[in-house]
Amino acid sequence: MKKGYVVLRRRDGAFGAVASYGECRRNHAASTGGYVVDGCMEFMAGGDDGLKCTACGCHRSFHRKVVLYDQSHTCDSGDSTPTARRQ
Repeated sequence: MKKGYVVLRRRDGAFGAVASYGECRRNHAASTGGYVVDGCMEFMAGGDDGLKCTACGCHRSFHRKVVLYDQSHTCDSGDSTPTARRQ
């Protein structure tokens, strides 16, 4: 029996999000069963495609992604009259 997958996509620009990348989470001692990170605290794009960090040499996917949303957008329902509340 095949499993069904639902893919949800949002329109580009729907939320006005900006992504930045924080500290590196690459475990350099994973092969020995340990846990050691290099201490790189911020991704600095480098390399030919901009996906390699110039500070630690790791790929961007090892760095924590921080997404900041623009919350200045207001929702307009189209009805300017206040709704009555039940008592």
